[in-house]
Amino acid sequence: MSLIILVISSGALLLMGYIFYGRFLSKLLQLNPDAKTPAVVQRDDVDYVPTNKFYLLGQHFSAIAAAGPIVGPILAGMWFGWVPTVIWIIVGGIFIGGVHDLFTLVASIRHHGRSIAEVIKEYKSKKAFIIFLVFLWISIIYIITAFTDMTAGTFADPARGAGVASSSMMYLLLALIMGILIRLFKPPLAAVTLIFMPLVLVCIWLGPKFPLHMPLLFGLDLRTTWDILLLAYCFIAAVIPVWLLLQPRGYLGGFFLTLTAGASLLGIIVGHFTQKLVIIYPAFVGWVNPGGLPLFPLLFTTVACGACSGFHALVSSGTTSKQVARETDAKAIGYGGMLLESVVAITALGTLLLLTKTQAQGLGSPDQIYANGIATFLNSLGIDREFALTFALLAFATFVYDTLDVATRLGRYIFQELTNIRGRVSLFVSAFATLLLPAFFVTSKMTDAQGRIIPAWSLFWTVFGSSNQLLAAMVLLGLSVWLFRRRKNYAVTLMPAIFMTFVSLTSLALVTKPWIAKHIADKRFWPEPLVITCLILFVLSLLLIIEDITIFSKGNKDEHEKTGS
Repeated sequence: MSLIILVISSGALLLMGYIFYGRFLSKLLQLNPDAKTPAVVQRDDVDYVPTNKFYLLGQHFSAIAAAGPIVGPILAGMWFGWVPTVIWIIVGGIFIGGVHDLFTLVASIRHHGRSIAEVIKEYKSKKAFIIFLVFLWISIIYIITAFTDMTAGTFADPARGAGVASSSMMYLLLALIMGILIRLFKPPLAAVTLIFMPLVLVCIWLGPKFPLHMPLLFGLDLRTTWDILLLAYCFIAAVIPVWLLLQPRGYLGGFFLTLTAGASLLGIIVGHFTQKLVIIYPAFVGWVNPGGLPLFPLLFTTVACGACSGFHALVSSGTTSKQVARETDAKAIGYGGMLLESVVAITALGTLLLLTKTQAQGLGSPDQIYANGIATFLNSLGIDREFALTFALLAFATFVYDTLDVATRLGRYIFQELTNIRGRVSLFVSAFATLLLPAFFVTSKMTDAQGRIIPAWSLFWTVFGSSNQLLAAMVLLGLSVWLFRRRKNYAVTLMPAIFMTFVSLTSLALVTKPWIAKHIADKRFWPEPLVITCLILFVLSLLLIIEDITIFSKGNKDEHEKTGS
């Protein structure tokens, strides 16, 4: 089968989902172009900033996409085959992930730009609010740990790491300059794009020529040194105004992501005629992954962000909702942003499908498989393969940046809410506290349940996938309560919530089972921090589910007379 047929047919199905199901959801939510959004009413030019729809879509898209729709689909395809992976990406994106993102964004907009946790607080008990905040904060720790170590591994790669790291630092500097220029001179967005996007390509070209050979910190190895430096970046990015780095970096990252996907698609089309790009990888590999975990439910939690992601709720209600200028923009940003991510997931999966199982195993990590595939696509357009490899690796690192700084900022918000500390100093204290556990994890020697030493991201990805989908399930349940209280049709969120709850809880139980068995066999009383946090998530989710069942069983006897709809 030709790769182009798979990519185009998948894209067509996602587009149809956006047009038809997206229209249905917009009518259900009664999006109003004349409604005053929090970005307008509460404008402070720090967090609340009315933003052009396409500029915000770029920022939002890059923040939610990151490496999730790249790593997840590649791993799922390697383990189970491309057919089940493609089916879940399309079905999950249209009917679950897109619904999750759009409804979270609208709920936040209609509750003064407050976080999804604060929205849930309005319709549940204070206890549920605290439980949900702790749940969110632990989930963010997993995200920061997995993506930090993944990027550090790219920068520490002996072949191209130093060049990619150099390009990456130039890219961040470029984003800072862009943010300052927009703030001071307010130039047309089109002009800014035409100037800065070519400069990103210049950064890619210059990076390998001026590689960044980072000196080791405190006697640590190169990978751990980069882990620490990336966490330092997260700290800085989380406390400075959004206009200075988050918005311009997000916009450039969104364009970069779109450029990568567009150029890859064009390369697939051209390569279809010049290189006969056909699918080599097996359509179905097996019912269990190499670690002995079954396709159901692991397929769904491994694909993660490519079909549905709880992290998107944090972005939608944490930063994006505070910048939406018109309520009707929510469909393109929330629902459209998720389906664009599904397109990225299909493209990323395509980089695996050009390989045999042996070749894929030889390349090893998903970032190398992705870079190899993107280089093949771009090479079809006559682009030098070495440049294309650097381009793809920088793209990968860039996507991770977009998640890291947003995740840390959101972790800072949540920690402030949990501790009720306020003031300027609280920004720094909360950001530092959010990064403490990730710093501990990435600087510790990580082993799997069998005692083999593995990279931190490899250990945390499966747990991240389970917790991330569990977070999506809890958000969907919370949104169902909101709709139920407002006497709206809540089936569109409740049915996905039930499915995702069952999938994610089962997956989390299967992932932690070998660790628990190992602790029992070794007669260890105190489990490792990873196991502790997983068990905490499991218990917290059960408590939230019990409260939701109680609310639905009581009906609307205690209907809230709240603002919003």
